[in-house]
Amino acid sequence: MKDLLEKRLLWVGGKGGVGKTTVAASLAVLAARRERRVLVVSTDPAHSLGDVFDRELGDVPRRLLPNLDAMEIDPDAEVEAHLSRVTQQMRRYAAPEMMQELERQMRLTRQSPGTQEAALLERISRLIIDDEAPYDLVIFDTAPTGHTLRLLSLPEAMAAWTDGLLAHNRKSEELGKVLSHLTPKRGRDVATPFDDPQEDPFSDLDERTRDVARTLVERRRLFHRARRRIENPHESGFLFVLTPERLPILETGRAVAALEAAKVPVAGTLVNRVIPESAEGGFMRSRREQEATYLTRIDEQFAHLPRPKLPLLESDVQGIAMLEELATRLETAGF
Repeated sequence: MKDLLEKRLLWVGGKGGVGKTTVAASLAVLAARRERRVLVVSTDPAHSLGDVFDRELGDVPRRLLPNLDAMEIDPDAEVEAHLSRVTQQMRRYAAPEMMQELERQMRLTRQSPGTQEAALLERISRLIIDDEAPYDLVIFDTAPTGHTLRLLSLPEAMAAWTDGLLAHNRKSEELGKVLSHLTPKRGRDVATPFDDPQEDPFSDLDERTRDVARTLVERRRLFHRARRRIENPHESGFLFVLTPERLPILETGRAVAALEAAKVPVAGTLVNRVIPESAEGGFMRSRREQEATYLTRIDEQFAHLPRPKLPLLESDVQGIAMLEELATRLETAGF
């Protein structure tokens, strides 16, 4: 697990309530201690990253320690920014009498299923591919597992939606050829489109169709570029945090299988809140006996992955001093 903090992208996920935010924050502290420039990002709409650091965080990075910045993406702000861009684009083509209805549709879209996730994915994708950002490592404190899997599947959904929309265009045959040429193949990127008007494949379309097609293809390209980086085991790794209990084990098993099937590199599992041997009393002894069966199950089910452990602590982790202590424990555990 020592090379995990040497990657460019680290995803820390798992079932809600297993301590993944605390682990993500502690790993960020540990990486910063090793002179890596780190950004830790919360993508969970129910943010708790700021609570763990005991600092107010917002939608732009805040410096917390030397080499360590943190931020909490605001999905509502992402939706507003996206819909504002769409509205401005539509104003160029909509008749004045249509603007009231257009703005009503935009208000309805704010509440549509998947709107937040799509906007969040676009922001995450831009963070992933930003080679100009002053960071060596970006750690994503992700939402509970199901949300994360939906985010990772959106590029394919977006591609299918784009194909379907453009296929109904009156220039579907020409656009189909363009999309076939522009769709990224595994292991390589597409050429930057539309830089030279003489080579613009949409030059024979009307202005509105051209703008829509360009926007869709460029957004699709963004998602594909991000997805390829997520799939690259040299750049990216996914760490699952779980506790030795039945439901977290079941959910982690499903999530690991889903990510591996999608060719997303799973770096390992971290078994959190293991009852220490020093815990005394009959109640703790009974709990430890039950826990032993779950630890055995974890060893069997995730035998192909590293499985470091962290003990159950006497108190909640809050504040940078306690995160520094937990970072030392992570280092001892093999990170």
